[in-house]
Amino acid sequence: MDKIRLSAMLQSDSVVDGEGLRCVLWTQGCPHRCVGCHNPSTHEIEGGFLKDIDELCAELTKISYHDGLTISGGEPFLQVEQLFPIIECAKNLGMNVWVYTGYTIYELLEMSNPRIKQLLEMIDILVDGRFVQTLFSYDLLYCGSSNQNIINMKEYFKGS
Repeated sequence: MDKIRLSAMLQSDSVVDGEGLRCVLWTQGCPHRCVGCHNPSTHEIEGGFLKDIDELCAELTKISYHDGLTISGGEPFLQVEQLFPIIECAKNLGMNVWVYTGYTIYELLEMSNPRIKQLLEMIDILVDGRFVQTLFSYDLLYCGSSNQNIINMKEYFKGS
């Protein structure tokens, strides 16, 4: 459990994967396999490579000048337990955390894993929903298709 399956090394200096200067973690494995996905190499569950979580957190510490960490994929919620220490590390560095998922927030909350809600409560922004190629637009900010939602999780849970 001290390793996470990734599709790429930690990317620094992104300005398109959320607000501000961000580092991006690309998880491996995705059950959604959306038509037109811009990361089809992340689909295979056993693809990519295993990365030691402690080493990953040490890398995050070296780039702590970033505003935040974005976790994308693949489907991050396939590796819920592995995300806890990574998000905790980012938070301890003062970073905000965005997570992109192909699931809707409602699907996530209906899953039988109670740890999913705990993880959702740790993150700042959830971008939810499968990519739908017919709803794609370059005009969308931080989303690929218009069915996706950018959800402030602190506000979401405050209202529930």
